Amino acid sequence: MSHQERKERFAGVSDREVKRAYTPDDVAGLEYARDLGDPGEYPYTRGVHPTMYRGKLWTMRQFAGFGTAEETNARFKYLLAQGQTGLSTAFDMPTLLGYDSDHAYANGEVGKLGVAIDSLRDFEILFDGIPLDQVSTSMTINPPASIMLCMYLAVADQQGVGWDKVSGTIQNDILKDYIAQKTYIYPPEPSLRLITDIISFTAKHVPKWNTISISGYHIREAGATAAQELAFTLADGMQYVQAAIAAGMDVDEFAPRLSFFFDVHNDFFEEIAKFRAARRIWARVMREKFGAKNPRSWMLRTHAQTAGVSLTAQQRENNIIRVAMQALAAVLGGTQSLHTNSYDEALALPTEDAVRIALRTQQVIAEETGVASVVDPLAGSYYVEHLTNRLEEEALAYFDRIEAQGGVVKAIEKNFFQREIADSAYRFQRRMMNGDYRVVGVNAYADGAEAKKEAQILRIDPAVQRRQIERTQQVRATRDQAKAASALAELRRASQTSENLMPYILACVKAYCTEGEICNVWRDLWGEYREESVY
Repeated sequence: MSHQERKERFAGVSDREVKRAYTPDDVAGLEYARDLGDPGEYPYTRGVHPTMYRGKLWTMRQFAGFGTAEETNARFKYLLAQGQTGLSTAFDMPTLLGYDSDHAYANGEVGKLGVAIDSLRDFEILFDGIPLDQVSTSMTINPPASIMLCMYLAVADQQGVGWDKVSGTIQNDILKDYIAQKTYIYPPEPSLRLITDIISFTAKHVPKWNTISISGYHIREAGATAAQELAFTLADGMQYVQAAIAAGMDVDEFAPRLSFFFDVHNDFFEEIAKFRAARRIWARVMREKFGAKNPRSWMLRTHAQTAGVSLTAQQRENNIIRVAMQALAAVLGGTQSLHTNSYDEALALPTEDAVRIALRTQQVIAEETGVASVVDPLAGSYYVEHLTNRLEEEALAYFDRIEAQGGVVKAIEKNFFQREIADSAYRFQRRMMNGDYRVVGVNAYADGAEAKKEAQILRIDPAVQRRQIERTQQVRATRDQAKAASALAELRRASQTSENLMPYILACVKAYCTEGEICNVWRDLWGEYREESVY
């Protein structure tokens, strides 16, 4: 019998060599109670809830946001009508960077990558007809996260919804912005101050709100391996815990409301193992390093999104298959929330038809495959348990390297993370170019037919910018000017003290101060961060 194989070396996305078969020798030393535990029990390797999807399916979200608040509100309502169970808000680039739509830097970008938000008036329109006590809303924004949260709370007040009934997540993860996404505004120290203010404020007043979505997604999309995504994300999480404790908070006061956000790439079993390793590492760190006593502080709860970087413009229908496999990996890995990318997102923001297919992908997995009937069905697999252990070991080794740099902030300033990710991205690109890693429709099975097909893509009307500017300028002209000026002056004063800034931001928002005006207070006081280039 021939034992010849198709190629000399088998390796997945992270270029980790894979053996032909795995045996008990590959998981020697694994102890069930210590390393796995039953679902819902420490160290939560097998899931954070005893029943997982038998009790409640994961929250199905689709990233939505484009053009004006009116257009995104309509998309929200469409998705809810199609069976989506949570909202996920994308903001345009000027909003992410703290600029109003009439700023010179915003020209040509208004409403292009997400919805344009300048003032509370936009939020009132964005959530018109959507009861905030009946939906969970995620907002992907970082430096201005405090402002967006205050706008959301102001709309809740207008609806008569108590803050104790409001639920959702703000990404609010500035460290990964320095590492990968690059939508930072201020230097690290004042940025961390804003985050700890949010953590403290919501712990007291908005108990169901997830204060940070500690994000590995953008780290992975920038070119990191699965192990780097795991390690850098959890290291960021530990930095936030340290910052909150240093600000005088008890770990069990805020840790239960921390959440995570991971990418789901193409290497099916590696992605499943990544989620399992993340839960185990976080549980041990929170209990053993930070002394958390509340079991909810030990639980890593996570949102997941399929890998945008894996989508191809060539043979774009193949993306439907990629997304389905990635979504299945996220479910088998035990995510609490999931966004599935639309197949046309390599070209533009998704069309309604593409979004519907992406949502139906989750619904088919939930209702037709049977995978939601069993908790952690791959537990005990020699390969999956080996990968889980291996990813944990690689993450722990990175923690030591980060500590040797002086911690996360120092490592950012020394460009440690940026260099590690750049090197991994380069290696992966080389593998694609030489054919070692094959992408169907790109460097394998490419037939050229795609170039002959005209894509039906979502196009943003250029009139969106004009309409948004008109609304923002009208808000500035018709608001109570004395009230707005006083609110901004108080924010400036408080920002030079150690007071919690959230009440002052809320006062600015309710006075219809714009996002740009609020951010400019901090630009004046703290300056803007400039990163050294990495070559």
